[in-house]
Amino acid sequence: MNINEFFGINGKVVVVTGASAGIGLAITELMCEFGATVVMVDKNPQVVEQAKTMAGEAFGIYADLSDIDAIPSLVAQVVERFGGIDVLVNNAGIGILEAASEVKKASWDATLLVNLTAPYFLAQAAAHHMIAGGGGRIISISSQASVIALENHAAYCTSKAGLVIASKVMAAEWGKYGITVNTISPTVVETELGKRYWQGERATEMKAKIPTGRFAMPDEIAAAVAYLASDKAAMITGENLIIDGGYTIV
Repeated sequence: MNINEFFGINGKVVVVTGASAGIGLAITELMCEFGATVVMVDKNPQVVEQAKTMAGEAFGIYADLSDIDAIPSLVAQVVERFGGIDVLVNNAGIGILEAASEVKKASWDATLLVNLTAPYFLAQAAAHHMIAGGGGRIISISSQASVIALENHAAYCTSKAGLVIASKVMAAEWGKYGITVNTISPTVVETELGKRYWQGERATEMKAKIPTGRFAMPDEIAAAVAYLASDKAAMITGENLIIDGGYTIV
């Protein structure tokens, strides 16, 4: 048995949000390698052409997920084109860092809208089709900020903690339909965005707090997604997989 057969992802329809860069791109590439049909959703309009360059079956959709009312039609478009959705990966997110005493309502609202509200209603819309299709996988990328407090991350921590508990509720309600719902909570990840913020002394200080002494790599997060999306993870639901090199245990 080869690895594609072992994971059972080959031929599945996988929707990945925030797919054009960073963790989302790593997830897309791995899912394509495992033989999935990947629908790349991103607010970067270049995602449509980018999907055509992937080494596998990929289709790009330009969409602003902050438009919550458009989410049902987005999901319906995928179902109409590919016949269903087997896996939804909620990866898109934003981080607006402000001291707790300085958080602005606009940044609070924007953070919760993209990081919590949009993933929730994407999951809800996808679940309707998954129920009709006999099951599926919903995986959301949260953060270590879902379980610990980080300075200047009040809105971000709130949004990610909310995503974890909302996923647990969905897991409890939808398990009977063959749908698993899980979250993955990484530490800092070595994406271009991560490197821009976590550099120099700030990065050195942060790495010193992580027992493994380094940040995570995008392909490490993608591998965890692949496992939770696979047939072998059918008994895992309502979990928050923390990939932080031990940061939250010390």
